[in-house]
Amino acid sequence: MIFTKQQTDENGQIFFKDSTYEIISKVAYLIGVPKWIFENEHEPPQLEIFNQLELDKNARIIRHLCMIRTAIERNYKHIHNKMRIEYRTILSMPEYIPQESMDQLTLDGISFIKKTSHKLTHHIIEINRIISDRINNCKSLFPIWLNWQYIRELFVMPKGLTEEGTKIAAETFYANLSFYPYQVYINWPPKDEGNILYTDKKFAHLLYQWHNDYFTEDSKVSDVSSYVKGNIYDYISESKKVVVVVDCENSDPYKLCAALKNLNPEYTSKILRIILFDDVHTATAWRILESFTSIPVEHIMIERLKQNKSLVDIKLTARACQEHYQNQVDSFVIVSSDSDYWGLISSLPDARFLVMVEREKCGPDIKNALVDSGIFYCYIDDFYSGNSEAIKYGAIFKEMYRYVEEHLQMNVNDMMEQALFATRIEMSSAERKQFYEKHIKPMHLVIQDDGNVTVEFRKK
Repeated sequence: MIFTKQQTDENGQIFFKDSTYEIISKVAYLIGVPKWIFENEHEPPQLEIFNQLELDKNARIIRHLCMIRTAIERNYKHIHNKMRIEYRTILSMPEYIPQESMDQLTLDGISFIKKTSHKLTHHIIEINRIISDRINNCKSLFPIWLNWQYIRELFVMPKGLTEEGTKIAAETFYANLSFYPYQVYINWPPKDEGNILYTDKKFAHLLYQWHNDYFTEDSKVSDVSSYVKGNIYDYISESKKVVVVVDCENSDPYKLCAALKNLNPEYTSKILRIILFDDVHTATAWRILESFTSIPVEHIMIERLKQNKSLVDIKLTARACQEHYQNQVDSFVIVSSDSDYWGLISSLPDARFLVMVEREKCGPDIKNALVDSGIFYCYIDDFYSGNSEAIKYGAIFKEMYRYVEEHLQMNVNDMMEQALFATRIEMSSAERKQFYEKHIKPMHLVIQDDGNVTVEFRKK
């Protein structure tokens, strides 16, 4: 799921056009940004994410602990005075401590109030301890391509288990309150960055900058512009029959999958099929593309006459001509960064073409030729790819299963028979069954630090 829209920044300028809002929505929820911010359609955090995380116990616990911590930090003097002078506890201060958060934590089995906690700082220290202990439970909410340690540090108050640490954090918070996102406490170097939770793209770049690092995965926090999508949709709408032809040698399966997943199904459903022109040297991920799209996929594997000479371009051109003249396909989407497909375009003057290329692999000459011929092209790299892990994992698991099948072929019943024969031991059927259940069935693989694998039996 992604949320994208065009927005202007605080100065009215277009900022991170077509960025996504999923990461900042999750961060906003966890740090305790008020719900009304999510309900305001003009604010970046998305209400749908809020509603999803409300069903996650681990996320709820972190959110409400952070809300109480922020409430204490913002009202410290008032709460401290009432505890000292009026002998009140924070349980009896709903005007300062959000009662809803206290109630929800109780329902979720969390209590940060101890009988030995006589000072307000003791409560903050205990909240910090619980957050530090439990924040890793929320790691799965974020994608693996985002550095989790950077996210985690937002929630952990520096030296937050000491009174000195809580004092320094409070002083920093008070002095820079207007710089904190929605005036909610987080652990970061506060300065005037505008709304750091404005878009995923802005947040990710700032997050990495705070750690003297660089975020380089922009396609994972932004989607291709609405202008590009609009041109693709218009192209499909104005076509009678559309076929996608893919030069697998010069294309990326993960980027194509990301592009297809982030186009409106109302339009992609009009595509007749995707034809993959592949050979033995290309990525095995192409073999599982059809699992991630509802468009019919035809996979054409092309053998090489010479190891250094591919016939993909010739076969692709021949098949496209066949589709045009025999099947009356009038429109083609070509996915390739190779200039050799220009021969196909010039061979079919009556057909329409749209080309998807990779930014770094496509030279200026072919792009200029496309523009001069009035053929629209777009960068497949620009499509949102933050949810493309599924196809990557699918490809990895497929290869691992293949490797295991090639290198590990055994039958445990045959193994048992061979062991009994070699040792000249006789067992009754009952003994064999008991031995099998106790020692063989629980056997497992042991992976050494160097990656070598051994099989271990239960011997006791």
